[in-house]
Formats: sequence, C-alpha cells, structure tokens
Amino acid sequence: MEKEIDILSRIIQRRRSIFPVSYTEQEIPVELIRQVLESANYAPTHKLTEPWRFIVFRNEGKMKLGAELARLYKETIPEHQFLQKKYDSILEKAAQANCIITLNAALHSDKVPEWEELAALACAVQNMALTAEALNIGAYWSSPGLIEALGSFLNLEKNEKCFGLFYMGYHNEVPRDAKRTPMADKVKWVES
Repeated sequence: MEKEIDILSRIIQRRRSIFPVSYTEQEIPVELIRQVLESANYAPTHKLTEPWRFIVFRNEGKMKLGAELARLYKETIPEHQFLQKKYDSILEKAAQANCIITLNAALHSDKVPEWEELAALACAVQNMALTAEALNIGAYWSSPGLIEALGSFLNLEKNEKCFGLFYMGYHNEVPRDAKRTPMADKVKWVES
C-alpha cells in the first residue's frame, strides 16, 4: 500500500502552472471547484484570522471579469503604450478558462501584520493548486497590475484587497519536470 507521504510528495513535485491557452472546453463540475476552495480553508493562519476571500467567476461571469480587466487595461495604459494584442489576450484568457477565482484577502491590521495575512492567503492558494493538481485540473495564479483597480467591480469591503486571479481548466498538457536548483544550495544547518 502506498504511503501518504509518497502520494503527497508526488503531487507537490508534479504541480505546475498550466495556462489558459492549454485548457480544453471540458467543464469543471461545481463540486470539484468547491473541493479546491475547501482545501484553501485549511491553510495556516496566524490568530485564526482566515483572511482568504474568493469570488468564483464562471460562464458569463468570467467573460464580464475579462471585459472589466480589458477595460481597465485600455483606460490605465498610456495611449502610446497600448497594445491591441495584450487587450485581446486578456479577453481570450477569460474565454479559455473554465473558471477564474479572484484571490482576495481581508486584512486585519489590528490583529496581525499585512505580510502575515498575505502569507496565509498564499498558503491557501498553494492548497488550491495542489488540490487542483490532484484532480488533474490545470491552474495558475496570475497577478497583473490591473487587479489593484478591481475592488469596486468585486464589491470588496474596505479592508479587502485583490491579490490575484486563479485560472482553472482541464488540459492536455504533457507533464514536465520542475526546473529547480538543489535544495542543498539553499539550506544552512546549525547544530552546535
């Protein structure tokens, strides 16, 4: 019988960012999206603030999000720097994804420093990425500068902020090896 640590290690080592261009049109069942989200709820969180907040965009909703991102791009970029190709790619990514989840955090500055809330959100997103991988669903965390202007579109609370977009979709990508330098190059041991 396979040990849990072997299964977990394999999922961690296999996880890769899979981009919308590789997604198929196969719909992700809502139950699986909920399972991905539920895994986020078990991330570590200092003082149990559980700062992660998510909004799931599917179907026409994801197209509205894509249109808003494209609009923000067009309105905020100086005219001489505007690229139609980039504008079109924002809309295309929304169309290619099966769902897009906004990665928001409720910042509790009176309880913990902001960086700790962001660390908790990042742990929650890693749980989501690993769960998606275990379900053979492609995913990746995108953090375009445009997300800073999404607050009113997302109806975020005063203390909430968007820190990224989590694109998801089934895919036919061929597994690829991770490009990582040896861990021994990044660790120092102190034993005396």
